[in-house]
Amino acid sequence: MKRPPGRTLGRVGVALLAVPTVAAVFAPLVARHSPGRASGAPLLHPSLGHPLGTVGLGVDIFSQLVYGSRISLAIGVGAALLAIVVGLLVAVVAGWRRGWAEAALMRLVDITLAFPFLPLVLVLAAFFGRSLVTTAIVIGAVAWARPARVLRAQVLELREHQHVQAARAMGASGVRTVVRHILPRMTPLISAQFVRVANAAVISEAALAFLGLGDPNQASWGIMLSNASSSNALLTGAWKWWMVPAGLALTIVVVGFAFVGYAAEEKADPRLASSAGRLRFLVARRRPSPPPAAVEGARTLAVRGLSVAYGRGAAPVVKGVSFEVAPGAVTALVGESGSGKSTIVLSLLGLLPGDPVVEGDVTFQGNRLVARQVRGRQIGFVTQSAMNALNPAYPIHRQITEAAELTMPSPSARQRAHELLESVGLPLETHGAFPHELSGGMRQRVVIAMALANAPSLLIADEPTTGLDTVTQASILALLQDLKDRLGLTVLLISHDVQMVMHVADTLVILEQGSVVDRDSDYSRRLLDTRLTTIGAQA
Repeated sequence: MKRPPGRTLGRVGVALLAVPTVAAVFAPLVARHSPGRASGAPLLHPSLGHPLGTVGLGVDIFSQLVYGSRISLAIGVGAALLAIVVGLLVAVVAGWRRGWAEAALMRLVDITLAFPFLPLVLVLAAFFGRSLVTTAIVIGAVAWARPARVLRAQVLELREHQHVQAARAMGASGVRTVVRHILPRMTPLISAQFVRVANAAVISEAALAFLGLGDPNQASWGIMLSNASSSNALLTGAWKWWMVPAGLALTIVVVGFAFVGYAAEEKADPRLASSAGRLRFLVARRRPSPPPAAVEGARTLAVRGLSVAYGRGAAPVVKGVSFEVAPGAVTALVGESGSGKSTIVLSLLGLLPGDPVVEGDVTFQGNRLVARQVRGRQIGFVTQSAMNALNPAYPIHRQITEAAELTMPSPSARQRAHELLESVGLPLETHGAFPHELSGGMRQRVVIAMALANAPSLLIADEPTTGLDTVTQASILALLQDLKDRLGLTVLLISHDVQMVMHVADTLVILEQGSVVDRDSDYSRRLLDTRLTTIGAQA
């Protein structure tokens, strides 16, 4: 089997970084002489006793090179970690919280980026002193702004992905959503930014030392280059063993970081690597959990005069919509694209983007609906486009387990995930698969299983057959009907295909341009045939 290129580069990168790392850890064993005291005559040529010769004060160059790896690696990694931690924290807070926090933090980023990087590092290093810790902190404190800006853009993009919205719909908190769904998807970009900052930090330390702002009592690669330059090594021929090894060491570290970053990117996204050899979850089959009791009461969901506008003063896209969802029934909300179907669903779940203006009264099981308390628990949500709703970085079993962990301990959640996948028709051998390894119909079944993870009484399915062929569409609708009967579910089905949903819906609510224009009744049944052609053409 052909090895993925990122894995090969990663191994090369690890090998490159292993050389200076081993030298740093075992410096007293690798180098025979002290890097700070004379061990021979001045300006000796390379020999067995001094592999790279000596400097003007008789200090062994090879010892300085070996001990210098400690300083350069420590400053590079330390500064990069500081910059990435600060930058990532700023990016997540600004990108996820938005509002005044985003405005304040991004203005701080702009101010920091307004200053040239190297001159600012030079000024701060000269002001705060020459210690190695100060150098690392100064570089990290200057370098955090650019990763913050880049990572914030990634957070803004990922927070709108449907699998993130699905996690929120399942009831996950903001912190949990960020940790489990945002940060793992950001790993490639975080790795790339770490590599960039580490490279800049190692080179900046060398530049500071070369310009005389490094710690002269420490043997770093930058100090070596500075001493060689001040001793006219370029004019005497000593540069071959005095300057070239330090330059090569810097190059090895920079290239090593880059290659490891490529491997991290491939590891974070399984679609970049081979799917062979992945470990599958093997758990004994058990009988499905008993269905929950049917909901008692007049109506599971009642919507009265719902209006939605995307901003103050904007024209409403949903205009006084009212309908009811009877317990144990399938209610279909039908309309052409742009009629407001998805806006109604997202408003019910509290997932509308931006700062919408929502008016009206919505009750769930007789109580005023508070979306964050019931979504993912009493209300399950099946989103559009299953591939976008699933996280490509995790196997499907793990994603359903995560949803089930909102209401049960991890061992029970794992077993629940297996039961749900089997109940929607996915065999055991597919439970450890990644989303991209499944067909469209199988992915839609996974999303349905995820919505059922916490035994909801109401299942909202927003265009669950979008992008599927006719046969698969019919099988998904048949699955929903079967689950309703077996589990005692109430279903709110959103669709633009009247002909398709008529086979499973008990009640039809027809929307046009944000308003309800017809409901299921003897009269509307007689009119449906005349509306089918119009709505089908507009969808």
